[in-house]
Amino acid sequence: MPQSVTVGQDARSVAVLFREGKGPPVVWLGGFKSDMRATKATALDDWAKETGRAFLRFDYSGHGESGGAFEDGTISRWLEDALSVIELFVTERPILVGSSMGGWISLLAARRLLETRPEIAPAGMVLIAPAVDMTERLMWDRFPEALRKSVQETGVYHRPSAYSDDPYPITWKLIEDGRRHLLLDRPIQTGCPVHILQGMVDPDVPWEHALRLVEHLPGDSVSLTLIKDGDHRLSRPDDIERLVRAVAGMP
Repeated sequence: MPQSVTVGQDARSVAVLFREGKGPPVVWLGGFKSDMRATKATALDDWAKETGRAFLRFDYSGHGESGGAFEDGTISRWLEDALSVIELFVTERPILVGSSMGGWISLLAARRLLETRPEIAPAGMVLIAPAVDMTERLMWDRFPEALRKSVQETGVYHRPSAYSDDPYPITWKLIEDGRRHLLLDRPIQTGCPVHILQGMVDPDVPWEHALRLVEHLPGDSVSLTLIKDGDHRLSRPDDIERLVRAVAGMP
């Protein structure tokens, strides 16, 4: 059963699963509309159990087993969720594993922790199809002008999804807030090694986007693994094995 922690001035409930263990704790940061019991997170938890590693996963507010409405979510809000959970459960430098939007949140969290809590800033990062600056580069920039106008006027666009029968609500509040957190206009400092796993047939996060991220990580040790037939999820058995190896290979 998950623990529930209270986050933010609005006292929202965030569900957390934490496995105690040795070595740098591994922290899972999931994607947009995903949850902490998804395939990759569960596989990493199985690995942590087998190897005795500490493992932390949680649901952002409005996701999975956490409280709140998804439509109220913003990058600021989900970053606050992540930082609050990390600061509550992590006592040494962790390995952050960020999937899709979780890759963006991981980089933002690393920057904040380097500034405020260097003793628990990440020792390493594994990013899976990192959707850095997604609200601007992968959403707004792709929207036709008529859709942009509609989002501004109505406040929301219900975007069809290949991963759910229900469309994903993309709010104007999410787009506006995302602009406060854009990273791809300057060098990005993580203070740790970074390993990126990216599928080359990913329809949501193009592999060129991962290359652009690498170009903005000048000061750190960066590895990029391109999976030629890999999709966005990277949840096939071979993909899971590759992910586990990347996490286990972090210092």
